[in-house]
Amino acid sequence: MDRGAMLAACVLLCCSCTAVTAIQRADMFPYGTSNGDSVLGEGDDETSKVLSLPKPLYFYNSPFSQLYVATNGIISAHDLPMEKQYVDDGLPTDFPVVAPFLADIDTSGGRGQIYYRATETPSVLNRITQEVQQGFPDAKFTPTHAVVATWENVPAYEEQTRPPSPPNKVNTFQAVIGYDEADSYVLFLYPEGGLNFFGTRPKESYNVEIELPARVGFSRGEIVYFFISRTEGPYYSLTTDEQSVKNLYQVGNTGVPGLWLFHTGNRYSFDNIVPASIRGLPVTPPPAGYDSYMETTTPEYDEFEDYEENPFDPKTQEGEDDYPLTGKNPEFQPAPAGGDQSISLLPRSSDGSDNILLTSEPGYGLEPADRHYTPPNPAQTVPEEGAQQPQEQQPHVSLKNKPPLEVVNVHSPHRNAPPLSPGVHVVSVDEEVNLDTGVIQYTTENKETCARFQQQCSQNAFCSDYATGFCCHCRPGFYGNGRQCLPDGAPQRVSGKVSGTVSVGSTPVSLNNIDLHAYIVVGDGRAYTAISEVPEPLGWALMPVAPIGELFGWLFALELFDSQAGFKITGAEFTRHAEVVFHPGNQRLSIIQTGRGLDDHNHLTVDTVVSGSVPFLPPGAEVNMDPFKETYQYYPSVATSTSVREYSVVTADRGSESVSFQLKQNITYRDCRHSNQATSIETLQILMDRVFVMYVKEERILRYAITNKISPVGVDPPGPELFNPCYAGTHDCDTTAQCIPSEGQAFQCQCATGYTGDGHNCYDMDECAEGLSTCGDHSECVNLAGSYRCQCQSGYEFGYDERTCVDINECSSSPCHISARCINEEGSFQCQCQPGFYGNGFYCSQQEERPKTHCEHHRDRVTTTSPDGYPIVGAYVPQCDAEGQYIPQQCHGSTGYCWCVDNRGEERAGTRTSPGAERIDCNRPERPKTHCEHHRDRVTTTSPDGYPIVGAYVPQCDAEGQYLPQQCHGSTGYCWCVDSRGEERAGTRTPPGAESINCDRPERPKTHCEHHRDRVTTTSPDGYPIVGAYVPQCDAEGQYLPVQCHGSTGYCWCVDNRGEERAGTRTPPGEESINCDRPERPKTHCEHHRDRVTTTSPDGYPIAGAYVPQCDAEGQYLPQQCHGSTGYCWCVDSRGEERAGTRTPPGAESINCDRPERPKTHCEHHRDRVTTTSPDGYPIAGAYVPQCDAEGQYLPQQCHDSTGYCWCVDSRGEERAGTRTPPGAESINCDRPERPKTHCEHHRDRVTTTSPDGYPIAGAYVPQCDAEGQYLPQQCHGSTGYCWCVDSRGEERAGTRTPPGAESINCDRPVPVTPTQRPESMCERWRASLIEHYGGKPGPQQYVPQCEPDGEFSPVQCYGETTYCWCVDQNGHMVPGTKSSDAVKPACISSVAPPTVRPLPRPDVTPPTNTDVTLLYAQGQKIGALPLNGTRLDGSRAKTLLTLHGSIVVGIAYDCKENKVYWTDLSARTINRASVVSGAEAEILINTNLVSPEGLAVDVKRRLMFWVDSSPDVIERANLDGSGRRTLFDTDLVNPRAIIVVSSTGTLYWTDWNREAPKIESSSVDGQNRQVVVSDGIGLPNALTYDSSSGQICWADAGTKRLECMSLDGSGRRVIHTNLNYPFSMIYYRNHFYYTDWRRDGVIAVGKDSSQFTDEYLPEQRSHLYGITIATTHCLPGSH
Repeated sequence: MDRGAMLAACVLLCCSCTAVTAIQRADMFPYGTSNGDSVLGEGDDETSKVLSLPKPLYFYNSPFSQLYVATNGIISAHDLPMEKQYVDDGLPTDFPVVAPFLADIDTSGGRGQIYYRATETPSVLNRITQEVQQGFPDAKFTPTHAVVATWENVPAYEEQTRPPSPPNKVNTFQAVIGYDEADSYVLFLYPEGGLNFFGTRPKESYNVEIELPARVGFSRGEIVYFFISRTEGPYYSLTTDEQSVKNLYQVGNTGVPGLWLFHTGNRYSFDNIVPASIRGLPVTPPPAGYDSYMETTTPEYDEFEDYEENPFDPKTQEGEDDYPLTGKNPEFQPAPAGGDQSISLLPRSSDGSDNILLTSEPGYGLEPADRHYTPPNPAQTVPEEGAQQPQEQQPHVSLKNKPPLEVVNVHSPHRNAPPLSPGVHVVSVDEEVNLDTGVIQYTTENKETCARFQQQCSQNAFCSDYATGFCCHCRPGFYGNGRQCLPDGAPQRVSGKVSGTVSVGSTPVSLNNIDLHAYIVVGDGRAYTAISEVPEPLGWALMPVAPIGELFGWLFALELFDSQAGFKITGAEFTRHAEVVFHPGNQRLSIIQTGRGLDDHNHLTVDTVVSGSVPFLPPGAEVNMDPFKETYQYYPSVATSTSVREYSVVTADRGSESVSFQLKQNITYRDCRHSNQATSIETLQILMDRVFVMYVKEERILRYAITNKISPVGVDPPGPELFNPCYAGTHDCDTTAQCIPSEGQAFQCQCATGYTGDGHNCYDMDECAEGLSTCGDHSECVNLAGSYRCQCQSGYEFGYDERTCVDINECSSSPCHISARCINEEGSFQCQCQPGFYGNGFYCSQQEERPKTHCEHHRDRVTTTSPDGYPIVGAYVPQCDAEGQYIPQQCHGSTGYCWCVDNRGEERAGTRTSPGAERIDCNRPERPKTHCEHHRDRVTTTSPDGYPIVGAYVPQCDAEGQYLPQQCHGSTGYCWCVDSRGEERAGTRTPPGAESINCDRPERPKTHCEHHRDRVTTTSPDGYPIVGAYVPQCDAEGQYLPVQCHGSTGYCWCVDNRGEERAGTRTPPGEESINCDRPERPKTHCEHHRDRVTTTSPDGYPIAGAYVPQCDAEGQYLPQQCHGSTGYCWCVDSRGEERAGTRTPPGAESINCDRPERPKTHCEHHRDRVTTTSPDGYPIAGAYVPQCDAEGQYLPQQCHDSTGYCWCVDSRGEERAGTRTPPGAESINCDRPERPKTHCEHHRDRVTTTSPDGYPIAGAYVPQCDAEGQYLPQQCHGSTGYCWCVDSRGEERAGTRTPPGAESINCDRPVPVTPTQRPESMCERWRASLIEHYGGKPGPQQYVPQCEPDGEFSPVQCYGETTYCWCVDQNGHMVPGTKSSDAVKPACISSVAPPTVRPLPRPDVTPPTNTDVTLLYAQGQKIGALPLNGTRLDGSRAKTLLTLHGSIVVGIAYDCKENKVYWTDLSARTINRASVVSGAEAEILINTNLVSPEGLAVDVKRRLMFWVDSSPDVIERANLDGSGRRTLFDTDLVNPRAIIVVSSTGTLYWTDWNREAPKIESSSVDGQNRQVVVSDGIGLPNALTYDSSSGQICWADAGTKRLECMSLDGSGRRVIHTNLNYPFSMIYYRNHFYYTDWRRDGVIAVGKDSSQFTDEYLPEQRSHLYGITIATTHCLPGSH
């Protein structure tokens, strides 16, 4: 019998002796939004946002600072993988888990709720303390923090093909973690009736009736050691079968059925979980509730300790407040009938009054009652007006001059309301308490203060202390409730999801998390709401339900006179319950809208749940709603309203009909009542006019547009003629500006906070760039529209206050070797081996003697250079300390010089002192190294011990770190002069022993020969010729020697003065050289130039109008050149290059070409780059040529000669925004002040200045702006011809993109949206037919098609529960050669792209910045970019390089010469490429005769690409532009996948994962010499790469799980790793393999030498990754 069953048996035995009452739902720890809980999003596999803990929690013996709560009944300290990786498996798990009920739970469609919070509430901590004291009597434990997670009414996952479970088959349970600085304890609570299912079916059970019992217990997860190795950690399991799951609520290890307690961690030593001991059973049954644990641990409440064991009589206890639900009576009333009546268990005081102890978070008025249990299908009832209520249940609070508080017959506001008053205060409430009399008294010793809780305020708020607590107030320029503040005047965006089921007539329609977006122009109260993907007939029927969008109008209404919009009261966290009752018909619709706070962009997030029924409206109907007023009543923490609306429905058949509905609503929120200045708003009215509703059938979008104004009740706005434009909305202020009314019709426009401008045109202010942010140390500022946010740098995280960045203690994850100690540092850490061990800290080994250090090796090399082993006289001997490290100050024993060194022994520049001089303090900060010192260090650290390679040239630097004017090579004796950058000055090199040149004399320019020679001689790292390269020989004047010889081959030849070989003069080695002084003079550069022009026509004469250079008798350029056709003249230098500023028009006086030439200006360089791009040195036709004045400066106005456009420029030639005029238009005065650039112009400029001359990169998309700098409504890509519509921010509007030549969409019409409903697919029809054929119950060996959620065939199909599987194409046909009968499923790729999520971003390239080496990986509809930091994966900078909607990107390759990425698209059946530059778009290369293109390789050297097509089973090749396509192999291939090319050898390698005979083959790039390289010991060879360092090919096998390498000749095969998960593609770089893994859905790194996993990156979007390649700023060795 296992441990859990034995424990259960013991408990059952004890229970047979004395009846013990099981815990009830009311006995659970308080939960729900009214207690400060967050709500986990509904779904089948959801994980909460990170729950950051104020202090680390010790689980087992490891500290964790964050937790995640998951749908499937678990809490984890790590972000969870996809559920398929753990939900059907038993314990242990790979990650840390607290599992109160691990099963496949599904809360989709609003079924059940999951709540969670971290808390320091005394009542919670006190109860945990008492439970631990009774379960572990010897424990000394006082919790400081707790985590409460509750699963309420959650159902099991059900397949859609199965009949739905009964509605009451749902579970409720709770897990509570209490901890202090050393220990942690966990409580599991299973209330009576809370468990109604005990296990779940695995998703891949293929209709076999199998159910896995829920797993309950704990798992430490994998433990990392040696930094990269892992081992399975300890675990503790409580359940094994269905009966053991039932025992959870029938027994317990605390003496109370359903209550389980465990000791789960200790800071110092902990082996495994310890359950509580079974204590004696109570003589009397315990009370109905557990509120008796509300005692506090603080001394102020010692008076309650006597009641610890008091069995309270429920009859003496008064009920708790159930505010704000009341009937028509304005006084507070008890909870609605049918609700669970919780009983307060606090003792009564001596004077007969009740002492109510509240909770410990900031108080904001009266505390609501603890959350009431809501049954699975709660009856939606309220007390009838006038019904008899138990009067002792509530203290009465009178509300003077207040109308009755209406009740909405939906749900209790406590269900989702935010916490209203979690405070540590004793509140004495008399029988009759008036809110205005101040009878409520607080003890202030424990009041919450700003010092403790300021982090609850917004970063744009300040905190104020008051007598009873603190309040948050928004700073000037911002508005809100202090907890959330928004910038005044800025437009607001709202996003969220809409879900629920609504019946239209008798037809139920489900909404499954469809998108809601709202945009509010705060300046005039206009609110626009759009709900996408609303199916018919619900879209038509919801048109009258404008109250869905009215919430946003109330939150951000235009404020008239002395009034406040809703957001100033509620902030961003609230719950709105509304009920709409339609007349006639009495249909009822419930609307619940929950404000979830502000997202990272300061946008409000609101989720909406609708349920009930609405009247049917025929398609094509119109709904007209007149303006109306609605009065809101305000109470502490709640606002209500009741109204009746009339509207008309116009249809073609029945004309116009008038109908109506009644609206009742409550909006609950957190209120702060501590402020003495807080005034209570009683009533306000909101005027809603210009109400517009519409449903667009084609796009399935439901739209509401309402203009909202809020004012005091009874204050009617004046007539339109007296209405200030600010109130009427007729002003011309920018949408990001405030309209400030003045006298009469006057007003002012003021840009919103965070924007700048004149109020009519406002632009976002970059607070980060302008230094206006308040981001603290170790944080980075991220600019937002109108605001900014702070994010912590790498190695830091936000502290408890969520504002200060604190160091992450990396040591808490035990990254070091077991024999090393971890030392945490600011932003980093280091590992040091313990005494007696040696190594780098990540790996330590025990040796008898520690290895010598760098200093000791250095010292020993010097001290053993003489025959007797002692230093050579006069040699410098390094000095090392006892640990073998360099002493900071080194001195030369012979010369007396001293200097400071770093930890590598390198001299610190500027620290050398002469003998007898005062020594420098070596602890002072070191100045930055100069260029010379960096140059010197790069050379001197190239050998293993950090010193120069023998014979290498080491630059010599002076004391200031500058290059010495004369440099000498220590080994060869050559010397030469250098400039300030260390570049050799031409003609200054002298051989050993020769007299050195005076390096102070002026330097003559290098000659053509010297430039030629230098280009060759500086191609190796040390600046000398590559072995075997020809080096030109120049004379002392830098001219070519008449005879040139190749030093390696011995050939000699004559050259002309340009270094060009003279024909017929080449002689082989050993033969007599030709006399190079013979009379024939070679042609000069001018003559060659002239001849190229004059021989371009068929008869050998110049083309008419061409410029012909003029040469003198010696063949040199005449100083002045003239164009025979145009008459222009100019001066040239000896190379024929035009001298800037010398060009004169026909008839003008020529310039004296003998005058000295001034340097060219920026404009002239710009002009010359353009004008010298054609062969004859003039502008390309149609190119823009900058116009410069006589001084070489840009003319203020520039014009394009071909197009006629003109514009103004600044001194750098940059176009000034808004100054461009078309041909024939009046030019702008370029002397007027320049207006600020708009968003569009900034966008355009970022693109257009990426090339060296400041113009767009070819193929890049350039935004088009109008004269005012705004985005043109329609944007087109100049290269591809695609066009699309954009909004005012330049964002593409979904569904508007059209291909080249197609008719453009009218950008003023609404945007179409893809429908959500679709016909039944082929896979679904076939599946249903077979299931019917099998009688509804297929056997475990029978085949049932497996379909994807979108209806397409799953790429892998299997027979029932067997492992007999195969791949299918998009039509369900089996792919030959893929059948499998072993445990490893075939590596099938889906051939159908997943559905596109809207709105769509443009498919532009967005490369990462400041990266030299980046991994590019394919992930379905995108190509991701993952930078490398050294060899580590830098996930913090990962981003999407290119989004490709509707694609399935599989193969990927990179061209390092042209910086382009190539890929295969399995969905579109194309091969594509794009430049890896910002704004570039995809280019289709091949789109015919492709079926399943997978692997792709690029031969950089030969400019070829190769790919495999796995459906026709062929290997093909083409040029990189798609031309020259041909088939290399089309036989003896079954399932080809990976392909690589080794450019250096011209060899192709590819894999074929044929199930019957897998193999790896090779051939030449032209298809010759095909042969099998590997055929034995492989299974699914998916991935293939080339190790350029060892010259081996390496492959990763998803069948054998091995990573292996082998030499090209088939020898030296070795296994690198034996336990990969499921590799798909792989690339090699710097001793590491990086592969994409289908099991982890990420990129995994494996060290070649260590054979260990070294790193891992899991993208935020979890789906299969396919191909992977590497992109570098320069071509790697072996790649070209």
